[in-house]
Parts: sequence; structure tokens; C-alpha cells
Amino acid sequence: MTSVTVVVPMAIRRRGGRKQIIGPDGAPMRFGGDDAGVTTTRGDPALVKALAQAFRWQRMLEDGRYGSISEMATAERIDRGYLGRLLQLTLLAPDIVEAILHGRQPREFSLPALIEIISVAWAEQRLSFGAAR
Repeated sequence: MTSVTVVVPMAIRRRGGRKQIIGPDGAPMRFGGDDAGVTTTRGDPALVKALAQAFRWQRMLEDGRYGSISEMATAERIDRGYLGRLLQLTLLAPDIVEAILHGRQPREFSLPALIEIISVAWAEQRLSFGAAR
């Protein structure tokens, strides 16, 4: 079996509060047609990163890559409690996740505050989210 390694020179830059992947020509890289796949977000970078990480870890657990949160925490070299708290972000209502990704969450919704209010019930999450607005 032969493997091929493809190297794409790129950089991640912050432009206007958004992160973009910049190609070797200095222009934002686009993947697919039109604006599909342009990697920009208006959301709070810490919240967006935490959401992405949480959903990545959830997928790894579901795929059977790790048998437990403890095993994953050891492999990822992070505190098990922190990993567990971030995994709770995958329980957020889809509309709240979308609001965070688009930067429409209340200012009070920092990562530590968000982890504190997570309830399994989406209706309760929405009440907490709306009360903070």
C-alpha cells in the first residue's frame, strides 16, 4: 500500500473578529462552490472552539475510538472533569448552538457561565438563554 501526503500552505488569520484560513496567495481559501466551506464565524472564539472540541470528543466516543471519558482524557492529556463538563455542551439545544456560532449569544454567556447553566431539558436551556438576553 502506498500513501500520499498533500501539503497545503495556509495560515489562520483573524480578520474583523473572524478567523479565516488564508491560502498562499493571501486570499481566503474557499472549499466547494460559492461560499461553501469558508471558515468564518462571528461567535466568541472560546465558545466556538469549546463546541467544536465537545462535538469532536462525542464523535470519538460514539465511533468507539475510546471506551470511556477517563480513557479519552488520558489520551488527550486533559483533566477528566474538564472533558466531562465540555462534553455537556453537546446537550445544548440546536438553536442555542447556532446562536453561539453566529455570535448571537448574550454577553453573559462565557464558557464557564454556559457550563454552569446546562440542563438536559432544552426548554430550561432556552429559559436560561432568554433570561440572560
